[in-house]
Amino acid sequence: MSRKLLFLFVCLTLLAGCHQNTQPVASQQAAPGATFTLRGRVVSTDATHVTLDGEEVPGFMEAMTMDYKLADPSVVSELHPGDRITAKVLAKKGSEGYEDVRLTDIVVIAQARPDYMPPVAYHVPTAGDVVPDFKLLNQSGRTIHLEQFRGKVVLMTFIYTRCQLADFCPRMSHNFAEIDRALAADPALYKQTHLISVSFDPAYDTPKVLRSYGGAYTGNYTNERFQHWDFAAPTEKELPAMTQFFNVGVTPGDSKSLTHSLSTILIGKDGKIVDWYPTNEWKPEDVLAAIRKSAA
Repeated sequence: MSRKLLFLFVCLTLLAGCHQNTQPVASQQAAPGATFTLRGRVVSTDATHVTLDGEEVPGFMEAMTMDYKLADPSVVSELHPGDRITAKVLAKKGSEGYEDVRLTDIVVIAQARPDYMPPVAYHVPTAGDVVPDFKLLNQSGRTIHLEQFRGKVVLMTFIYTRCQLADFCPRMSHNFAEIDRALAADPALYKQTHLISVSFDPAYDTPKVLRSYGGAYTGNYTNERFQHWDFAAPTEKELPAMTQFFNVGVTPGDSKSLTHSLSTILIGKDGKIVDWYPTNEWKPEDVLAAIRKSAA
């Protein structure tokens, strides 16, 4: 099994969208070197391309079936007609639209081949699921555990501090910073909530590293007291159980980077999942509305 391709085998009910044989619609505001998130069903493959029946990608293209060049052609052997995938689309803005379109960071979210069973079974976070009492070491060198936040609404996401993809970990951290500021403006709601950013890179993301990273995102730097937003990591031993429960796929990449999926979870006061956000497309204002509803 190629480690360059991340498999997340999940049992989902997939809804097929509308597909049109039209050309991509380029966004007038997108900057050169744009990145988009794409979902779709594999129709066919060749040595260097995959044909996808893709869903609409706002700002990039309508729902349609088209060929995509693979940034890493070696993954083609792991793709099969009927597989459902998510992927990152890399594109350059030219004078006549987008060009040099490539797919990377492909994640298989549903296998079409019944004879394939992945080595790891990932849990799909579902509303009503009871969250296990995972333990983590936070930025202050203290062990925290999820049970201690019972009675509060908890918003949790997964990151690693060395992530260089602006639309992945940095985007999650910026979104959390925006939510943290909004909650701080409502003292009553602030007391009923807590934020946790969980690193899946415990070997590198020590308490010292997490403290520096967290202080930068809160804007308080060395003065940050971390009373409302923890930055923490599970132990190497407990990491697989936590990432599998929250459907976070992580594989080593090049230059000590990690290829990973995204997972943001809203946990109610009763310790049960309220909602799960598996992409980077959620908006802080929408999650804030869900937090307020859960805290009411």
